[in-house]
Amino acid sequence: MSLPVQRSDQLNPSNLRSILRNFCIEGKPAAISRIGSGHINDSYLVTTTHAEYVLQRINHTIFRNVPELTNNILKVTSHLKEKLLNQPVGLNSFCITQLIPTGKGEYFFQDHGGNFWRLYTCISGTKSYDIIENPQLAYEGGKAFGIFQYLTSDIDPDALYEILPNFHNIETRLSDFREIVKRDPAGRVKDVQREIFFIEERAVEMHTILNLGQQKKITLRITHNDTKFNNILFNENNRAISIVDLDTVMPGYLLYDFGDAIRTGANMAAEDEEDLSKVGIDLGLFKAYSTGYLEIARKFLCPAEIDHLAFSAKFMTYIIGLRFLTDHLDGDHYYRIHFPGHNLQRAKSQFKLLKDMDLNFSSMKEIIRGCCL
Repeated sequence: MSLPVQRSDQLNPSNLRSILRNFCIEGKPAAISRIGSGHINDSYLVTTTHAEYVLQRINHTIFRNVPELTNNILKVTSHLKEKLLNQPVGLNSFCITQLIPTGKGEYFFQDHGGNFWRLYTCISGTKSYDIIENPQLAYEGGKAFGIFQYLTSDIDPDALYEILPNFHNIETRLSDFREIVKRDPAGRVKDVQREIFFIEERAVEMHTILNLGQQKKITLRITHNDTKFNNILFNENNRAISIVDLDTVMPGYLLYDFGDAIRTGANMAAEDEEDLSKVGIDLGLFKAYSTGYLEIARKFLCPAEIDHLAFSAKFMTYIIGLRFLTDHLDGDHYYRIHFPGHNLQRAKSQFKLLKDMDLNFSSMKEIIRGCCL
């Protein structure tokens, strides 16, 4: 999912080496190269004479409270590191990246330009995928997020800061949408009446997860909140061994994580596909991901969470489409667009995916039931 980004200045190797001198690294920097396909932070692979690291410039336009952001990451990674010491064979091969301190004992550095930097250990020999290429990768990805959630399931949600308040709160998102429709700041409401009706006719149903939480049928847990596939690291044998990008780890409902993984990973087309006939749910990938995920997660999920896993994919598709349409009506201030009408095209693609999920919903629920046998 795209998010707003701060403007990136061109940073040459000497600037980056100057930044690195503030961190406690092993050896001297030998090579620095830009990495990653993400749109949020600027990331660089740093190779020294003794080790490899990942240097990141934190996008503080989005993550405005860098100290709390850093505390969240430290709490989660420390917990994971401790938990992995006592896991059985299979789980104990899971790897965690660690933040490297500065010479002052802090875990981020602010330069003279106001930019915030951090340094991670690098898990060498790993790779990531932007697209799920086959069911085996989907299975591994689902299992990896299941492991991550299992290992963090005993963290008190109150221990973490809500770094992006109301991130998936349907009441907040619908309220923002309706306010924008009422104001019509970009004069676009008249052209999207069908899409507005699509949102409104499903609004009551889409309160389901929030209602479950308010009724105490599901509880707040630790959620990753960015479960796209390229946040999973694979080893040379295509075994998923790590989950990265912990910026959005905070209290939430686990259904959000599963739903967004399916929305992004089991769609047969791109998030902004123009040819809507290509958009739909790939039930083969859905089944493979669900199988891997539930192999681990069914050990700690409550019945209401399991019962609503299939619905969570519909919910996350709806709420992301809602946010795309809201930004289109607001004049494209939040998501980066590459052409006029891009956000509307994204919204239409999400709504087509949701319609296909509606048609296949019985099969999706049956797949989930089968994974729990």
